[in-house]
Amino acid sequence: MTPEAFIKKWKASTLTERAAAQSHFLDLCALLDEPTPTDSDPTGENYAFERGATKTTGGEGWADVWKRGCFAWENKGKRKDLRTAYAQLQQYAVALDNPPLLVVCDMETIEIHTNWTNTVHQIYRIGIEDLREAHHRATLKAVFSDPEKLKPGQTRQGLTEKAAKEFAGLALRLRSRGHDAQAVAHFINRLVFCMFAEDVGLLPGRMFQRMLEQGVKRPDQFAPMAKQLFGAMRSGGLVGFEEVAWFNGGLFDDDDALPMEKEDLEQALTAARLDWAEIDPSILGTLFERGLDPDKRSQLGAHYTDRDKIMLIVGPVVIDPLTREWEEAKLTVQAALEKARKAKSASASTKAHNDAWSLCIGFLERLRRFRVLDPACGSGNFLYLALLALKELEHRVNLDCEAMGFTRQFPAVGPEAVRGIEINPYAAELARVSVWIGEIQWMQRNGFNVSRNPILKPLENIECRDALFPADPTAPWPDPAHLWPKADAIIGNPPFLGDKMMIGLLGEQYVNQLRRGYGDWLPGGSDLVCYWFAIADRALRAGHAQRVGFVATNSLRGGANRAVLNAIFNHNRITDAWSDEEWTVEGAAVRVSLVCFAQKEVAELECRLNGLVVKEVFSDLTAGGVNLTAATTLEQNAGKAFIGTQKSGPFDVSESTARKWLMLPRNPNGQPNSNVVRPWMNGMDVTRRPSDTWIIDFGTSMSEEEAALYEAPFQHALAKVKPMREGVRRDGHRLNWWRHGEARPGMRRALTPLSRYIVTPRVAKHRIFVWLDSSVLPDCQLVVIARDDDTTFGILQSRYHEGWALRLCTFLGVGNDPRYTPSTTFETFPFPEGLTPDISAVDYAADLRAQRIAAAAQRLDDLRSNWLNPSDLIQRVPEVVQGYPDRLMPLNGTAAELLRKRTLTNLYNERPTWLTNVHRELDQAVAAAYGWPEDITDEDALAELFALNQARA
Repeated sequence: MTPEAFIKKWKASTLTERAAAQSHFLDLCALLDEPTPTDSDPTGENYAFERGATKTTGGEGWADVWKRGCFAWENKGKRKDLRTAYAQLQQYAVALDNPPLLVVCDMETIEIHTNWTNTVHQIYRIGIEDLREAHHRATLKAVFSDPEKLKPGQTRQGLTEKAAKEFAGLALRLRSRGHDAQAVAHFINRLVFCMFAEDVGLLPGRMFQRMLEQGVKRPDQFAPMAKQLFGAMRSGGLVGFEEVAWFNGGLFDDDDALPMEKEDLEQALTAARLDWAEIDPSILGTLFERGLDPDKRSQLGAHYTDRDKIMLIVGPVVIDPLTREWEEAKLTVQAALEKARKAKSASASTKAHNDAWSLCIGFLERLRRFRVLDPACGSGNFLYLALLALKELEHRVNLDCEAMGFTRQFPAVGPEAVRGIEINPYAAELARVSVWIGEIQWMQRNGFNVSRNPILKPLENIECRDALFPADPTAPWPDPAHLWPKADAIIGNPPFLGDKMMIGLLGEQYVNQLRRGYGDWLPGGSDLVCYWFAIADRALRAGHAQRVGFVATNSLRGGANRAVLNAIFNHNRITDAWSDEEWTVEGAAVRVSLVCFAQKEVAELECRLNGLVVKEVFSDLTAGGVNLTAATTLEQNAGKAFIGTQKSGPFDVSESTARKWLMLPRNPNGQPNSNVVRPWMNGMDVTRRPSDTWIIDFGTSMSEEEAALYEAPFQHALAKVKPMREGVRRDGHRLNWWRHGEARPGMRRALTPLSRYIVTPRVAKHRIFVWLDSSVLPDCQLVVIARDDDTTFGILQSRYHEGWALRLCTFLGVGNDPRYTPSTTFETFPFPEGLTPDISAVDYAADLRAQRIAAAAQRLDDLRSNWLNPSDLIQRVPEVVQGYPDRLMPLNGTAAELLRKRTLTNLYNERPTWLTNVHRELDQAVAAAYGWPEDITDEDALAELFALNQARA
């Protein structure tokens, strides 16, 4: 068919919609040289007329024409309302597999609406006369065979980022004029919502944009005009001759408006011209919070967590269980309908039909009563996506009910379904705005009218308070289960703050009160995120919730943090977990664990770990094999492993400064500076090359007066350390400013009789143990083992200890490097019988097992040392004073360049054959000491070690 023939025929047509619809579509196929539905797909599985409800109820289909992966098409009679047709397609899009294009046609005009997720909505309009032009026919042909050509280029994320940047600049200028930051944020939120309301048709006649345009001409009149508009939105009313609906919801609870200058208004007008109807609430809150909160301004351009990541929590905690519940209910409904069909009497048929309808209504009511709580909701990303998912599920259930012959119900799940707690007022209000916008967008995109009177329902269910403390600080401390409102599901991304950082950022008083309050449920060294897990665990046990899903740093799996997962594992059930995922928080990339857990009564029999079905997920977020989380600390290992000193101030000095002090005359007390100036090493000194750093060390009990007698080191500390310590929140650090923050007296006592000791970096890619001279002070990034015998060194450096440490350790940083701890990885490890750390090396010196291990360990250490510092590249230089090990100096510049690459990390990355061989010798010696075969597998060795641990506990 030619364009002219098509236009002539259908311009003259007076056929009704029902009579003309299929004929019109078939002529379009002929015009575009596209196969018809029956020619292309006689089965109708992928391309069909009257797709949908007609198959089950005999009624009209959900779309006049449907092609999988391309479009859903609805025809109307000439000059009929295409908005109604589009709304119908929107309502059924889910049941039609969400085609990328929704097409409506009234025989004279074809409207193509894009329907891709996360793109800005676009409309292509083609009039019947336009079909003469090739590019319009090409657009229409793409609907049938290449819809990707019509995919909008702008994403909703890009639009939202652009809007956030515009408002960040505006907020900064308003604050620079002395306006209160919270008042600015509240005002900006109002502007944001007005722009959105205007673009979705809730404010008439582009009223807000016209107001800005007038404001640019007369800036002094903007505030009075805004006050009039906000006042009308508060309760409904007139602005000039135009009626404004009742909004309020708390966002428009008064008519306050800040004055704006011309530059401000021009920027706001630029923002207003964006398509606010397409703003993305899943990131809007995060981006605007960064722009409005002075403390987060630097994060504006940083990445935000995408919705797919958040759905890893929302899916298994909220949607998947409800979906399974509905699928089971639907089978019962279908059985009841079949019973009604086969009933021999009208009354029996009616009863069965009514029973089926009651089941449908009952499940819909369950969805409407379902509540989701995010007790660290931030700016509402989790709440928005949870609400969206609940509304989508309700919509699917309604469509299923319609397909089974029942009347489809109007959507009833709304913002009241989500609850939140957030301490930051900027974020709390943005969470409300995100939820409001998300609700309105969903209703309109699915073809439903927005609720009215008021348009914004109050969201007092999003509270602004501290989620970890009782609302009444004077009341007795409650069971944590009572701190949060009841909910069916608890989800969220609680703040990531390590135990050591808490006092510095939250204050000593707050942290002490927190640890006292939760002392019965959490170890004192737990990271901040653990407190949310502990409360959620208690909420499940008390029946205040059924399911929980949280994001935490992956250090949750080990150390003191694991105690909370142990409690969850013992009393509830971990149903879904991702042990190690990339995440973005506060603009920084981190490694996280996602943990979903539930009451045992509702938990599934099968669990999932990293997306794979497993029988059980242990509290270290592993599955299968041995549950090493049950390993306990052993008395034989006590008092041997320590974390090195934490200086908590600039006590470290360069080698030139240190050697200058060491060569000074004795101090007024008759003592040399070598008493308080020592070589210092941290983790990087072990994994890379030693940095030749020294440190001032006034010990664990030296008074300020005694320290002052060491003149040069004390003056340095007075000038560098004391000013820094005066600003810290910890009383001990401030008052004893000349001492290290954590001087480790226990470690020092254990090392006193030793000439050397073993260390390993707390965090490192490879688990490497090395010897340090007793004169060297170890930093807190080293774990110190107070032993000086090669046998202990060899056992620790074996693959059996490494495997044990990897299963019981935590992981840290973007590199996801394992973290060794004195408690969980050393004190739980069962050494071979008779070679345990509580036995002096002298006592087992004659043991052939010990001798074999010692020989292999010494050979390993010698070969590594020779590789690190070849005799033809270095020279040994005595230290400037006695009592310290010789300095290893490169012979020349070429040697220095070669030595720079000779690090233990590089060595173990390359793992040359000689290193593999010597490690094999060591492993064989250690296996023999346990009585194991040389070829024992790693999993069998772990099982043997666990059995030893349990036997000795």
